[in-house]
Amino acid sequence: MDGGNQSKGSEFLLLGMSESPEQQRILFWMFLSMYLVTVVGNALIILAITSDSRLHTPMYFFLVNLSFTDLFFVTNTIPKMLVNLQSQNKAIAYAGCLTQLYFLVSLVALDNLILAVMAYDRYVAICHPLHYVTAMSPGLCILLLSLCWVFSVLYGLIHTLLMTRVTFCGSRKIHYLFCEMYVLLRLACSNIHVNHTVLVATGCFIFLIPLGFMITSYARIVRAILRIPSATGKYKAFSTCASHLAVVSLFYGTLGMVYLQPLQTYSMKDSVATVMYAVVTPMMNPFIYSLKNKDMHGALGRLLQGKAFWKLT
Repeated sequence: MDGGNQSKGSEFLLLGMSESPEQQRILFWMFLSMYLVTVVGNALIILAITSDSRLHTPMYFFLVNLSFTDLFFVTNTIPKMLVNLQSQNKAIAYAGCLTQLYFLVSLVALDNLILAVMAYDRYVAICHPLHYVTAMSPGLCILLLSLCWVFSVLYGLIHTLLMTRVTFCGSRKIHYLFCEMYVLLRLACSNIHVNHTVLVATGCFIFLIPLGFMITSYARIVRAILRIPSATGKYKAFSTCASHLAVVSLFYGTLGMVYLQPLQTYSMKDSVATVMYAVVTPMMNPFIYSLKNKDMHGALGRLLQGKAFWKLT
């Protein structure tokens, strides 16, 4: 495993955040708890929305897809992480590492693009309420979501295929939780100039442009809210987009902590920030979206009451 090009039979060692058995036990139970909360929370969001016809609107259509993405996202990384924390064998096959990388990169991009589409939905709802039904038609919603998937899949494919060109020499020990782009590039002993250039170029397109779009949308939303004469009207308008704004801030805040730095300075300390966007953000999203949302409260209540009634009968 030392030296030479990476072959299909080679492996990486995912050593995680600590090699101490005591700390690994703590991390195991912590990540298991977070995973279960994430799965249950996002599954409840999906079931509540799909089972309640009153929530079959564009905003909740995109929220269902965001929850599905978060479910897939954590399932791509956490189960393998839990196995490694409980096992002496921390190896991951080269193909398995690239597969994990592909889904990680694609789903982060998909999360980001769905958030941008949700910002557009809130912009239309608040700034052009009379045209909302026609502007956010079912056909347009499906088209926007399809474009999100297409761009995300292409983004993941580009970086995964470029990674197959990289040569890995020496130690293949990854002091990290999963196969992450910057970590693998730091292990490379071949020229990664093309990888880095494409990463910056596509990152600007997939992340910075949608971020700029969201900032512009919210600037117009704030301006429209300030024009509302009553305080009650302002509060009601702001409450419809406050949860989305909180999720966007959490997502970009944690993502920026990891990737808004040169590749050369990327180190083990960034694994904490990676846990924030890879584990904590998907876990928090259901709570943020349902915390002060009366429609979600009602749908979740009806869902849970229905399940309880079904058990009794």
